[in-house]
Amino acid sequence: MKDLSKKSFLIFDLDGVVFDSKKNMKFAWNTTSKKFHLNVSFAKYFDKIGMPFLKILNSLKIQPNKKIYKFFKEASLKKINLIKPYKNVLNEFRYLKKNKIKFAIVTSKDFKRSKFLLNKYKIQPSSIHCPTKKLRGKPYPDQLLHSLKKNKIKLENAWFVGDTKIDYLAARRAKINFIFAKYGYGSSDKLYKYKISNFKQIRKFIEA
Repeated sequence: MKDLSKKSFLIFDLDGVVFDSKKNMKFAWNTTSKKFHLNVSFAKYFDKIGMPFLKILNSLKIQPNKKIYKFFKEASLKKINLIKPYKNVLNEFRYLKKNKIKFAIVTSKDFKRSKFLLNKYKIQPSSIHCPTKKLRGKPYPDQLLHSLKKNKIKLENAWFVGDTKIDYLAARRAKINFIFAKYGYGSSDKLYKYKISNFKQIRKFIEA
C-alpha cells in the first residue's frame, strides 16, 4: 500500500460538504424569524450561508443580536437529528483514518454543535476551527491559517473543500488550494478549477 499520509492536508467545511443541514437550518431560521418578528424568508437567509451567523444578520439588515443567535442555536439543537452526512462521507473518513491522512474542520457553525455532530458520526479531525473573538469567520482567512499553524502544515500541502463563494474567497485569501463541492449549497461552479460532485472524489487530490 502506498504511504499517503504525507501527500495532502485536507480542510473541510461542515455544512454543505460533510453534512446536509438544510432542513435543520430551515427549521431553526423559521422558528427564530417568527419569535423575533424578523420577516426575512429562509431563502434570503440561506443565500448568505457560509458567513458567521451575526454577520448574516448584519447583511440582512437585522441588528446583530446575541439573543437571536442563542435562540437560533437552541432551535437547531432541538432538531439536530435532521442533519445527516452526505453519501460516502463516513466511508471516506474511515479511508483517511486508515491511511493516516490528517484533516481539519473549518466552519461557521459554533463549536458545540460542530463537536456534537462529529462525535455522533465518529469523525475525528485533528482540529476544529470555528469563529471566535480572535479568529474572524469566512470569508476572512483566519480560521484556515490557524488550522495550518496548529497542524504544522505548509500552504502548498493544503486543500480546502468548500461549497460556497465565501469558502472560495477564504481559501484564496489564505493562498490555499480550493476544491468546490458541487453537491453542496453553492449556485455556480464557473469560478473553480478543482471540483467534486461526490465526496468520494476527494481521493484524487490525495493519490495524485
